[in-house]
Amino acid sequence: MPRLAHGKLSRSVNRDETPSFRFKPVPIAVGLVAAALFALVDSPLHHQPGMGSRPAMAAAVATLMAIWWLTEAIPIYWTACLPIVLFPLLGVFGDGLAAGLGASVSPYFDPYIFLFAGGMAIAAAMQQWQLHRRLALGVMSAIGTEPRRLLAGVLVATAFVSLWISNTATAAMMFPIGIALIAQLERQQGVDGVLDGVPRRLPRYGMAVMLAIAWGSNIGGIGTKIGTAPNAQFAGFMERRGVEISFLEFAAIGLPFVLMLLPIAWAFLCRLAAPDHLAGDARETVRAELALLGSIRRGEKVVLAVFSATAALWIVSKPLTAWLAPRIEAFGLDTIGSSGFRVSSAHVEGGIAVLAALTLLLLRVEGRAALAPRSLIGPPWETLLLLGGGFALAAGIQESGLSRYLAGELAAIAQFPSLVQIALAALVTVAIS
Repeated sequence: MPRLAHGKLSRSVNRDETPSFRFKPVPIAVGLVAAALFALVDSPLHHQPGMGSRPAMAAAVATLMAIWWLTEAIPIYWTACLPIVLFPLLGVFGDGLAAGLGASVSPYFDPYIFLFAGGMAIAAAMQQWQLHRRLALGVMSAIGTEPRRLLAGVLVATAFVSLWISNTATAAMMFPIGIALIAQLERQQGVDGVLDGVPRRLPRYGMAVMLAIAWGSNIGGIGTKIGTAPNAQFAGFMERRGVEISFLEFAAIGLPFVLMLLPIAWAFLCRLAAPDHLAGDARETVRAELALLGSIRRGEKVVLAVFSATAALWIVSKPLTAWLAPRIEAFGLDTIGSSGFRVSSAHVEGGIAVLAALTLLLLRVEGRAALAPRSLIGPPWETLLLLGGGFALAAGIQESGLSRYLAGELAAIAQFPSLVQIALAALVTVAIS
């Protein structure tokens, strides 16, 4: 874990200190037995018209992955790779081994994988130059540093950064800032004579600040396609179902939820912190943190310019796609059109993200790359396997006919009002999560 030294969170993590993963024999066995039951025991899944046993095999793999994911029997990223091996062997896609392997591997190269990878690279560049930290402190300074405003500032700043950087990275960045803010307010309570100059602990307010960081990270992640991995998974799944969602369309739905949830979270946090009867101001801490960053450097300006241009292109991705698609076809670059391929906004957004990452890798600033290769060590690239595994599992469930069978079995739910259907889906998702 990151080390806390001199009041700040160490920015380097020694990977050798990460505890080794322990395999869990019981969940591994339970998953294998459950999968074998679906694959070997005779059931309606083995007799679907035109599909044979393919739905049963897809259900076996899905069950195995679900159990291993939920129990973390093996590393979740290893579980995400199971479709590459099992779908071709079990004939889930119904073609030969080679064709089945191609169909199983292709979801791991979905355009949303490249979109998320490019977004992670941009985030790594922001972290390399501490631009994300400057943006967060700037938002907090603008909102105010009186205790109630400070809570709002921490919440809004965390959510804003989390729109573009992973929830975990955002929380890790904000954690030492939150600790410093709480420490200053505690010192002020003591200096003001509350306990004769001895800092008074503020457990309720401290809890509120830490929750503001945790909640802000999650709330902000709702707002954009690259805010968190499940957003990209959702958009990719919907595109495979024929529903294309551009970056702007996603933000048009996600950002209003962010704006709605932030004041609700702030009101609750203010009530949580109220028993501490807090007075004072954390202005000095915010100023000190900004002073540590110094004046804005050229590297920050370059990364901010590339990021701003990338975000602008993502926003106009739909008209850009409409302009590019016929030109790609005119040049004969749509070489696999016979297989149903078409240029979508996901391809354009993914291309923009990769182009931005390459630009940052090639640009030289202050004697080094705007995105140094060693900065790419930090992001959790294993998440891309998780995305690909989710896409592959969805493709197997759909192409095997299992989705049609499940739709028939769950037809009764379709009779419920839409609000009830949404509530059931949310309840199950939250319970599993």
